[in-house]
Amino acid sequence: MTGTTTGRPARAVRGGAVPGRARRGRVHRGLVHQGLVYGDDEAFLDATVPFCLDGLEQGDAVLAVTTDANIGLLRRALKDAAEDIEFVDADQWYRAPGRTLGAYHRYVDRHAAGDRPRRTRVIGEPVWHGRDALERAEWARYESVINVAFADCPAWIICPYDTRVLPDEVVAGARRTHPQLVTGPAPHASDRYAAPDAAAGPWTRGLAPAPADGGGAALRFGAELAPVRAFVAREAASLGLPGSGVRRLVFAVNEVATNAVQHGAGGRVAVRRSGRRIVCDVTNPGGGDVDWYLGYLPPGPEQQRGHGLWTVRQLCDLVEVVADRGTTTVRVQLSLP
Repeated sequence: MTGTTTGRPARAVRGGAVPGRARRGRVHRGLVHQGLVYGDDEAFLDATVPFCLDGLEQGDAVLAVTTDANIGLLRRALKDAAEDIEFVDADQWYRAPGRTLGAYHRYVDRHAAGDRPRRTRVIGEPVWHGRDALERAEWARYESVINVAFADCPAWIICPYDTRVLPDEVVAGARRTHPQLVTGPAPHASDRYAAPDAAAGPWTRGLAPAPADGGGAALRFGAELAPVRAFVAREAASLGLPGSGVRRLVFAVNEVATNAVQHGAGGRVAVRRSGRRIVCDVTNPGGGDVDWYLGYLPPGPEQQRGHGLWTVRQLCDLVEVVADRGTTTVRVQLSLP
């Protein structure tokens, strides 16, 4: 993104009118992904207000997904310019990693398409409160995968991390998931950044523990998938998943099992309840090596493969993909109401 890789805004004032809205030229290609580590309202506004104003000056689409309190701060600081920014409560946006990434892709694609393509600027503040250890780990991996999922997109994303309320481990994660950090007057490279595809990096791991509450059930399958669908529907309903959740889980497992049949001779499906989630593992003994972020990269219309796991990530709350010793396991989870 020519002229933006430093992240230095063109204006450093708050509020007021934004002149020069017609400065639309070519759309900048390539992602800028920055972590904003802040400890007070002043630091938050010092980074985000110029970011918004500069974006409006350049004709960018500006989206702010943050807390209700920070939305109020931004609206007051930006004054009339706030009318040209789309605000979304983070609690409504950050529901599940796959669906959130899909929503961002739709937003970026919508503004990059057409006769007057626009770059997108996003203030995206993930939700960490109320998450258990597995959810925090998966949302950290979501932040990491942004770097490959949007690598060629005309997007500049700043992700705020409030040190007043976040655990130290979450803030430390921001330094690993963002190539650049905003912690003072100017952005700088993060010396702890770990690329999502780094060999033996922190993002590649085994399946997280998900012990069964009171047992579970398993089924081996071959080319015929009707028994798999019936088995998953029956077990999930018996474990308390409501009808809409059962339908989503059956569709997701069918996609994964279809993959297992195409790449091997079938596999094994296991369903259990673990805490407040229904967990379903589909194991394929002939899966080979796969990336942990399989299904996070939206497939293009010309691609023959990749649509299934993208759909699975849209349907399920958590998805883990692990290849180990020639066996691939896709674990999908849905939360109970």
